[in-house]
Amino acid sequence: MRERPRAGLGLALLSALAFATSGTFARPLLDGEWSAAAVVIARVGVAALVLGVPALLALRGRWPVLRRNGVAVVLFGLLGVALAQACFYNAVQYLPVGVALMLEYLGIVMVVGWMWLVHGQRPRLLTVAGSLTALCGLALVLDLIGAGGLDPVGVLWGLGAGVGLAGYYVIAGRVDAELPSVVMVSGGMAVGALVLLLLGAVGALPLAAGTGDVSFAGHRMSWLVPIVGLSLIAAVVAYLAGVAGARLLGARLSSFIGLTEVMFAVLIAWLVLNELPSGIQLVGGVFIVGGVALVRMDELRAGSESAAPAPPAPALAGER
Repeated sequence: MRERPRAGLGLALLSALAFATSGTFARPLLDGEWSAAAVVIARVGVAALVLGVPALLALRGRWPVLRRNGVAVVLFGLLGVALAQACFYNAVQYLPVGVALMLEYLGIVMVVGWMWLVHGQRPRLLTVAGSLTALCGLALVLDLIGAGGLDPVGVLWGLGAGVGLAGYYVIAGRVDAELPSVVMVSGGMAVGALVLLLLGAVGALPLAAGTGDVSFAGHRMSWLVPIVGLSLIAAVVAYLAGVAGARLLGARLSSFIGLTEVMFAVLIAWLVLNELPSGIQLVGGVFIVGGVALVRMDELRAGSESAAPAPPAPALAGER
């Protein structure tokens, strides 16, 4: 039984690391001729195509499973892919990127609230402490001091991105175990790409792309290089590992481990773009790891208590 949490932890960390590369890969495209919406569509659209064949192979003889989970796949694409990314890139039009990302990661607090209000999983003391510690660490990593006044329109977009992020973790953590992860990810990305294309077609999102060379890691190279990185690493690997990790760990714990994406992003930017993290950002990384550790301790304690002998029947009143 111990292997499942360990595997889940490894997959969740791999997912966070892969997601953290998206900014580094997207930077040369955004600095060139590409709009943010076009970058996202290319990222998830190509990934959906890459995963299409494995998804079809995984569904051989299991089409009823897909029909049974069709709503979950669509919601995953709408919330975890389209809503989260569309709202985030709209938010950065009004807010500094760091502030927008902070608002998006409030979705992790939303997960705790959702699991409490809807599923009756009341957060324990260590989970609350871990929540506050991790979010404080996130604020330090993003170095929000001096961000200035916040545009309310941007704040609403940022909170919308948080709702999408919460939906990603909740749906990934509670989807039918018989539905292959590759089907969930491929279908969700296809839905997300189509929704974003429709938003671009009606003018809700600007769409622009180019085929000129871009500057990446100090070198001029084809625009295909960052697109391949975005699609295969920041999308295929990130989403597959994230969904699989959430299934093993549950929505709440996997969402907190996802906070390490910010710390990984700082380190990758340091190595690839030569953006040296400040001391306060490194301290924030320690806070994030500490917050995840507190939540992990709480999950382990809850698991130990559930494995203990059952209490007398009256104590179970109201439980299902």
